[in-house]
Amino acid sequence: MVLALAPFLAATDPDQAADALVAQMTLDEKIQLVHGGYTFGGPAGPNDAEEWVSGIPRLGIPDILYSDGPNGVVVGPGTALPSSMASAASWDLNEARKFGQAIGAEVRAAGMDSWLGGNVNLVREPRDGRTFETAGEDPLLAGSIKAAHLAGVQDANLIGTLKHYALNDQETGRLMANSAIGERGARESDLLAFEIALKESNAQSVMCSYNLINGTYTCQNDDYLNGVLKGDWRFPGYVQSDAFASHSSAMSAMAGLDQEEPGGFYFGGAWDVSLESAIQSGAMPEARLDNMVHRILRAMFAAGVMENPPAMGTFDADSDAAVAQEVEEQGAVLLKNANGLLPLDAGKVASIAVIGGHADVGVLSGGGSAQVTPVGGAALTLAPECPATSVGTSGEACHNASEVYDPSSPLEAIRALATGANVQYADGTDIGAAAAMAGASSVAVVFVTVWTSEGMDLDDLSLPNGQDALVSAVAEANPHTVVVVESGGPVTMAWLDSVDGVLEAWYPGQKGGEAIANILFGAVNPSGRLPVTFPKSVADLPRPVVPGPSDPTATTPFDVDYNVEGFDVGYKWFDARGIEPLFPFGFGLSYTTFALANVQATAAGADVVPGFTVSFDVQNTGTRAGAEVEQVYLGLPAGVGDAPRRLVALEKVALDAGASQHVSISVSASDVSHPLSYWNARAKNWEIARGEYVVYVGDSSRNLTEAGRFYYPGPRRGGRG
Repeated sequence: MVLALAPFLAATDPDQAADALVAQMTLDEKIQLVHGGYTFGGPAGPNDAEEWVSGIPRLGIPDILYSDGPNGVVVGPGTALPSSMASAASWDLNEARKFGQAIGAEVRAAGMDSWLGGNVNLVREPRDGRTFETAGEDPLLAGSIKAAHLAGVQDANLIGTLKHYALNDQETGRLMANSAIGERGARESDLLAFEIALKESNAQSVMCSYNLINGTYTCQNDDYLNGVLKGDWRFPGYVQSDAFASHSSAMSAMAGLDQEEPGGFYFGGAWDVSLESAIQSGAMPEARLDNMVHRILRAMFAAGVMENPPAMGTFDADSDAAVAQEVEEQGAVLLKNANGLLPLDAGKVASIAVIGGHADVGVLSGGGSAQVTPVGGAALTLAPECPATSVGTSGEACHNASEVYDPSSPLEAIRALATGANVQYADGTDIGAAAAMAGASSVAVVFVTVWTSEGMDLDDLSLPNGQDALVSAVAEANPHTVVVVESGGPVTMAWLDSVDGVLEAWYPGQKGGEAIANILFGAVNPSGRLPVTFPKSVADLPRPVVPGPSDPTATTPFDVDYNVEGFDVGYKWFDARGIEPLFPFGFGLSYTTFALANVQATAAGADVVPGFTVSFDVQNTGTRAGAEVEQVYLGLPAGVGDAPRRLVALEKVALDAGASQHVSISVSASDVSHPLSYWNARAKNWEIARGEYVVYVGDSSRNLTEAGRFYYPGPRRGGRG
């Protein structure tokens, strides 16, 4: 008998090391690694884990201890980082990696060795309660940002997990929503985001989701697990189920599910007993179980878990808090700044009315399994106000969540910077009193909040609890009004024309108050850009009403028709149909100005493997240092049936006042994002169409300069496109 084998194998090839361990394992030990435990109101697991898989000490295999948390560790107190959406709004992959590294350090300090926070689901439905966990609506941006998060987390020798695979884009009826979509529509949208994130991060785990895809539950969907993920993408790691998402044992295993979380599938039976029976009866070959265990062990070796198993420790709270503030300062998006009201001049503003949003105590965070208990404790905890869509099986998580405010008071941060001003506060519940205070002040800053959580979707995108009326009344009393929005995603703004300023702060994290104040007073020049389109109305969305079962307590699957937009997600939907958004994808203002010059695109190798290089000079033409996000879009030949443009590259450029920089960006057909290709469902492959391609550069999807055009004649005889 070989004892404690794993530590001796850690330096070898992960596949060979995994095989060596599998050869030493009994049937019971193998089955032990493919299902786990879950507190679900019971006792916690090792190191207070809420979800875990027990290791095998005799072979040196440690426990796998899982922590959720796309915005920070959720096992014990941790740094409440800004939302993942705020990180995506930075359009900065280096910043995103630091975001991941802060999470990874705290997950490791909590004694966990696997992170379940890599939510890369695209924002098809902006009312989705988990929008704040995602990285936007575009597959290139979302996939790249999440890859950076995962890479940062994995720097701490953790198993990184991508979720929720796939097309899990709403919470309403999430256990029985059937995502109906064609092959091309899926490949060029949600699946592309997963492909980019997976290949750029080398993540070791993928979590399958609750929903069905084209009539089959994802955790037993052979096409998506064995076909796309493990076949086409050659994913070597393991597939684990979302909590209680498995509907079968042997059937799911044969379709590609490697680990059920937790043990005992939700819809009846017991995973471990069922698998053992299936193997003994010959219904499932033991070789498939060996492969499941191999994939899990391989992931543990590749991530460094075998060499560095979980051990509880401490983390640098001050350092991580600084990261939280930096992420918010880079990700907050200035949407309006009429008459140059911002930045506020602390020496000239005599009085400021701060109104609403519990700004006297803290800033809002998102709920559900992403909820972080902030260092120092919550500033305020409220009972949730779950909308009508979050009832029955879809609303369980919402009704068990709490509305938590992180301890960072914008009011106190504003007072700290506006030392010469009279700063007063009104909670906004008395609209008349708030308006009167605003009317007697030089400037009014209204904080509005939209709480969202796993297990719920919003009914619409307007501000809840009478906040639209509050903003309108304050703006009527004082047109020099700035609205700071704390939300998980887009909101509509019926009052937009009546206010001077709007700052989208997302869920700003536990240093959010300081970050917001720094932006309002110009200590930080805003550089965030929208990772999602803000619509004028829900009537402009592909589905004006969130689809759901007619009976909210029903368990019969219902269709969510994603064929309506297919691959035209977000800005592509608005562009293809000529719909004017409230604010376009990629949009954001600065306190300085930028200009492009010498813009050109040059094709390279277009007769074999097409690609192009776009170059330009960007100059800061204003009086403040700042950063601009230059976005490269590509229009495919008309016959492809694509949206007018797709994002194919981006670069954030920081410049001092008056400075300029030459930028050159190369885009190749071989890039993981398939920038020049469309998915040919008949050929089951990415293809490059013959025809004319148009390259654009600009600062949003709706403010672009044509950089050039090139014609691709098709592949040479014997070549490939």
